[in-house]
Amino acid sequence: MKSLQDHLTEYIAARRALGTRLQEPAQTLRRFIAFLARKDATHITTRLALEWSQQSQGVQRATWARKLSMVRQFARWINAIEPRHEIPPRGLLDVRHRRNPPHIYSDEEIARLMTAAAGLALCQGMKALNLETLIGLLAATGLRPGEASALEIDDVDLQNGVLIIRESKFGKSRHVPIHPSTVAALKHYAHRRDQIFRNPCSTYFFVSDRGTALDLGRVRQWFCKISRACGLRKKVEGHRCGRGPRLQDLRHTFATKRMVEWYRSGCNVAVQMPKLATYLGHSSVGCTYWYIQAVPELLELATEFQLTSRQGGRP
Repeated sequence: MKSLQDHLTEYIAARRALGTRLQEPAQTLRRFIAFLARKDATHITTRLALEWSQQSQGVQRATWARKLSMVRQFARWINAIEPRHEIPPRGLLDVRHRRNPPHIYSDEEIARLMTAAAGLALCQGMKALNLETLIGLLAATGLRPGEASALEIDDVDLQNGVLIIRESKFGKSRHVPIHPSTVAALKHYAHRRDQIFRNPCSTYFFVSDRGTALDLGRVRQWFCKISRACGLRKKVEGHRCGRGPRLQDLRHTFATKRMVEWYRSGCNVAVQMPKLATYLGHSSVGCTYWYIQAVPELLELATEFQLTSRQGGRP
């Protein structure tokens, strides 16, 4: 009879063979398997899955639901092989999906975050270098944090200034052109990384202190720490990271700033929008239009543009 760890290894390999990176779920499920081992459990039960998913305190209920969803998918797969494993039913945590209004970072706030990240340089290893470079990359490209952390060395074409995003959300792949300043920053990172790891043990572009793939959960913890130091996140009793802007909001900032620039310059945003949707890897242009209703300044500009267009003038 195979161990849970053996099943997980096969599950990850099978999902990746189908084109899914599965980086964050793989790390999350490894922690779940370790939890089951501490409980001396030989199979998955709904009770243990629910207990584990709610261990993290001071996080949103949606975070619990996301972790439980990862376990559910794995349990469904392993149940087909060994029926004794229970599949946690849907709706246990009764979480409705809500998109919170994004925080749009100012250029000054992004600069403060990168300075604070660089200030972690007294720490040994890759921590400061990773965080400073990731913040700059997300702000300059609008990548999803998971897309950036999943980049492999061969996906980063610094000669031509292009990133290859493979099989990301919705199974979409795309090429992302990057600015020369971003190319320079990534070259600096790669040079420093290669100095530290002369014999690389990973194909990932961004690596941990051990030279392995980054744990995005840890990156978010680092980001929360420097956000509090910058005054961007407020301390909340019982909440580990406090509340405030997120790493994901750098993506929202990138998209919003592009649209604001278009409206202010009098561009036909309807024509430009499909380009932005493709660049961001959205499943449809409708996902990109969400920013107009989520960001007050964009809604005001869009309304002004529409009124002026109807009057036959320019904004």
